[in-house]
Parts: sequence; C-alpha cells; structure tokens
Amino acid sequence: MKEWKVADIGKFLKNSLIAILKGEFLLRINAGRYFVHILYTFFIFCLVIWVSLTIEATMSKVTKNQKELEELRIANTQKVYELVSLSTRASVSGRLSVMGSELKEPETPAYNIKK
Repeated sequence: MKEWKVADIGKFLKNSLIAILKGEFLLRINAGRYFVHILYTFFIFCLVIWVSLTIEATMSKVTKNQKELEELRIANTQKVYELVSLSTRASVSGRLSVMGSELKEPETPAYNIKK
C-alpha cells in the first residue's frame, strides 16, 4: 500500500481541476453511464431556480401594486370626502352669498308646464 504525501494531494487536485475544465472529469471517474441522470438533475435544478426567480419577481410586483392600490384608496377617500363636504346645501348657499349671488333655495315647489 502506498502512503499519501501532500504533493500527491496537490497533484490529484490539479489533475481533477484540469479534467473539470476539459470536461473529462465524469469520464475519469467512470460516470458515463449516469450521464443522462446527471443531465436530468442539472435540468431540474435549473428549472427550480428559474421558477423561484419568477415567483420572487411576481411577489415583488404584487407588493408594489398593493402599495400603489392603498395610495389610490387613500386618494379616492380624500376626494369623496371633499366632494361630500362641497355638496352640502349650507356650504353651497354660503358660497353663493359670499360671491354676491341673489340665487336662493326655492320656497315653493316646481310646477310643470304642459303643452
């Protein structure tokens, strides 16, 4: 049995790195018969990473749209409040008198003119 030396480990790592760069590593460890399985596993890993990134992008869009929707709800509520406050009869008659208009609320009901 041969004893291992530090130089042997360095040589092994160097040869393995060169084999990986040349694409011969799987052939050197005799994994050629498992090549289809390795390729399939690589494809599944890539698919999982792609789905994960797609889900993350979608969730960031959902969060952004929720914030924008909340801002629009606040703006809508504010505009509805302003519209309701402007449409009260007292404020309308008060604004008309401030503007110097002689228009007043009718005292008698309207009548229909028939042909």
